Amino acid sequence: MAAGDHRRGYGWALAAGINAALAAVAAKFFSSQILKYGFVICFNLIMWGCYVNSLKALSSLQATVTNFAANFLSSGLAGYFLFEERLPARWFAGAALIIVGVLILSKSSVEQKSNSD
Repeated sequence: MAAGDHRRGYGWALAAGINAALAAVAAKFFSSQILKYGFVICFNLIMWGCYVNSLKALSSLQATVTNFAANFLSSGLAGYFLFEERLPARWFAGAALIIVGVLILSKSSVEQKSNSD
């Protein structure tokens, strides 16, 4: 598998996580039930499409962890910027650890896969 395929896979996984966060934002942001449910369903459908595409280029571990990290980070930042929620220092420490974990998992999975080929 080419490096470009991996990059595209990570792009799809990031897009999936961001769309999952957008679904949560839509549920909180809109007061109209029709708009709320319409946007939640729309963002979730897009999220699943992006996630399936990420699974075509990445291992399920890489796709899932990257999706989770993107969702966690974008949900937290959306809460801070849109809803003025407080983000304590522990949140940033946890976010940094999640990012480091994603990087370690993605590196080890790629190296292990190339060694077994």
